[in-house]
Amino acid sequence: MAQYDTIFKNAIVVNHDGEGQADIAVRSGRIAAIGNLAGESASEIVDCTGLHILPGVIDTQVHFREPGLTHKEDLESGSLSAVMGGVTGVFEMPNTNPLTTSKETFDAKIAAGTNRMHCDFAFYIGGTHENVHQLAELEKLPGCAGIKVFMGSSTGSLLVQDDAGVEAILRAISRRAAFHSEDEYMLEERKHLRVPGDPSSHPVWRSPEVAMSCTTRLVNIARKTGKRIHVLHISTAEEIVYLADHKDVASVEVTPHHLTLDETAYTKLGTYAQMNPPVRDAEHREGIWKGVANGVADILGSDHAPHTREEKDHAYPDSHSGMTGVQTLVPTMLDHVNAGKLTLQRFVDMTSHGPNRLFGIANKGRIAVGYDADFTVIDLKRRETITNDWVKSRVGWTPYDGVTVTGWPVGTIVRGNTVMWQGELVTPSVGQPMRFLEALPV
Repeated sequence: MAQYDTIFKNAIVVNHDGEGQADIAVRSGRIAAIGNLAGESASEIVDCTGLHILPGVIDTQVHFREPGLTHKEDLESGSLSAVMGGVTGVFEMPNTNPLTTSKETFDAKIAAGTNRMHCDFAFYIGGTHENVHQLAELEKLPGCAGIKVFMGSSTGSLLVQDDAGVEAILRAISRRAAFHSEDEYMLEERKHLRVPGDPSSHPVWRSPEVAMSCTTRLVNIARKTGKRIHVLHISTAEEIVYLADHKDVASVEVTPHHLTLDETAYTKLGTYAQMNPPVRDAEHREGIWKGVANGVADILGSDHAPHTREEKDHAYPDSHSGMTGVQTLVPTMLDHVNAGKLTLQRFVDMTSHGPNRLFGIANKGRIAVGYDADFTVIDLKRRETITNDWVKSRVGWTPYDGVTVTGWPVGTIVRGNTVMWQGELVTPSVGQPMRFLEALPV
């Protein structure tokens, strides 16, 4: 009998040792050996000469729209888009219909994703005024990434805009909670600044002050309660500077679109550049890059938020905010690596080690013996052009259509299963819930 199930040979492996050529052996879905494995036997040998193997990329913010909004995405189509872009795991958000705010709605999503999603997954539970007394139990459910709170830019009971409501939620829980941080009170006051038909007025309405106001409020509540917060999709230079002084309580997510696009996107893309919080000018973009360089930014999330072309083509401000991103996260960021904006190790830190460190994901986020065999295999020098046709999201469009990048995902390995290889789906639907150290079953 072969000693291992698979050996990935001759790759440049990027892990805790740095970057260097090594072989990786997999047995029963986990990493069994790393090093020079010449002479070792396996049922399958995969030659990775000229390729890099990274710990599986984990996208910690996606909206896959199931249940209730499946005309634009569902768990299957969204996760197909993920694995075609080299993403091995996702954290999915609770603003579905019905909302993911109870054990029943959460369990239904776990059941819907298991063995149907193409990557591994975790789901956030929405924190609301109504379910605050259940959150301590809900955040410990198997497969739960934690509690997500919308302080701005949501509707109905999923919006918690008041400090007292946020404080009650933080006091109720023990795990790190994730926040959409825009000041809803200021957004209401500033609605008159939206110019009909002009999406470039979106960042005027949702100004840097709107984001900064909410983030300072949020940090103060975190300090008052002694709880950990995760501030999603930072869009301003000021927030990066401010949060540098609060890293003990606050972790920071940044997105590829806030690192890649600037105010010219509204001229080129119109409402297809419309996001919450918005794409801003190049000065804010460079301020976010400083956060990547100095370590204030902890992780990358795509905030994949698909809408149909019909929904995006409404005249502003009736157009929907959000864009696809899970499939383009790896290639757009590898292009930045090749441009010298960040190192490959920093990319790995923000997409694998960072999620592991912040959220305590069990057995994921590292290439180490005993960990799940989740790998993102890349050709760092391959030049490709991103196209709408390549994107597998149900909505079928990307803001990067026609953009040529250097660096491309060529393989997605989930627990030893080769799910995607050289642009082809090889092993469909192996997705399982992730496990978390703070919510292990007893």
